[in-house]
Amino acid sequence: MPRNAEVIRQWTILREIERARGSGATLDELAALCGVTTRTIRRDLQALEEAGFPLYDDRSHDDGRTRWRVNGQSFKGLAAGLTLSELCALYFSRALVESLSPNPFSDDLRSAFDKLSSVLAPHMRQFLDQLPRIISTKPEAARRSEHDATRQQPVVARALEATLHLRQARITYHSRSSERTKTYQVHPYRLAYAQGGLYLLAYVPEYREVRTFAVERIQEFSLLEEHFTPIEELPDPAFPHSLGVHSGDPERVEIEFQPTVADYVRSREWHASQAVADLSDGGVRMTLDVCLDRALRSWILSFGPFARVIAPDELRRDIADQIDQARTQYF
Repeated sequence: MPRNAEVIRQWTILREIERARGSGATLDELAALCGVTTRTIRRDLQALEEAGFPLYDDRSHDDGRTRWRVNGQSFKGLAAGLTLSELCALYFSRALVESLSPNPFSDDLRSAFDKLSSVLAPHMRQFLDQLPRIISTKPEAARRSEHDATRQQPVVARALEATLHLRQARITYHSRSSERTKTYQVHPYRLAYAQGGLYLLAYVPEYREVRTFAVERIQEFSLLEEHFTPIEELPDPAFPHSLGVHSGDPERVEIEFQPTVADYVRSREWHASQAVADLSDGGVRMTLDVCLDRALRSWILSFGPFARVIAPDELRRDIADQIDQARTQYF
């Protein structure tokens, strides 16, 4: 069994015990929840105890059954009201928050997470750090509406299950670009927040490549019994070679910006590969190693007459054509 599945199962056990609160959780209940034997649950509980989580067995019930509980007094030094799972969730959600850096609150957030980390025992932090990075983000991802988030919950839940346990899935997907609906058998690799949306990265055997699916356009998501073995390792950052949500190969792009927008361009990190050089007229020249996707074209066009593509020629001609087409809308 993959190590990730074991860690996620132990996390599930931890959350279930805490949710049970006063009644506690029995070995049989935990085994049924996780779909494993009680012997496996005993090993998981032992691993959690050794990691420092304040679990204890309670034999005080009249029925004689042993129930497992969480000692809620172990974190009295932290603000009142935080449960153990809330505390742990905050700890490993720091990656999500740090992806939004730099921002005016970066130093305060870093200090807050340092204090939060100090409440957890070293072995507890080590356990939580094993949780796979199945959800990644790109900076400036806009929030989804509450309605969209609720509607997408079943799809997201099944996608997480498939990703965590390496289960194949079948999805019915509506492509906005082609306006076609098609069913795919996929190997889900990761969920990623980017450009205001949630995306599923999945290997499609039919095409022998990893493709990106917008979760909002997945109409059906079915889990299959078959498992899969990942054939390639995805990089930690989401869509590393794109300003958007594309997974293509990078190319060297060179753009000159006029003095009017030079300070604005210079003050931001648009992509990790960017390099900016000052020009004699007060403008700037930027080079990036990115894929030539719609996000890149939209970004360049957003500067209107204040940006000019130098290379590659293909991109320069494409931008010029789009500007010509836009001009015809006004005459």
